[in-house]
Amino acid sequence: QVQLVESGGGLVQPGGSLRLSCAASGVIFSINTMGWYRQAPGKQRDLVAVITSGDTTNYADSVKGRFTISRDNAKNTVSLQMNSLKPDDTAVYFCGARINFRDYWGQGTQVTVSS
Repeated sequence: QVQLVESGGGLVQPGGSLRLSCAASGVIFSINTMGWYRQAPGKQRDLVAVITSGDTTNYADSVKGRFTISRDNAKNTVSLQMNSLKPDDTAVYFCGARINFRDYWGQGTQVTVSS
């Protein structure tokens, strides 16, 4: 059974930083794209950033220049460094990945940006 487990969410003041991490475990033959998505209350789940197995990245316009996605293929992990956080970044952040040609999601981690 493949699982994705996120960590690193929390409460931070505007302008602050947080780092989210996601680890994949289980019987894994291949991991293609890994990414982060977020869902604010009453809104749909939106892409934040994705990274391919070849380290090509793509970011939502709203986070470009502030967030950085990275992955460690040896450890089956993906991370999201979030800087200059704004109240609008408040949401539940989900890790998603295509593993063994199937899509998996983590349980989500809350990020709250508030003074």
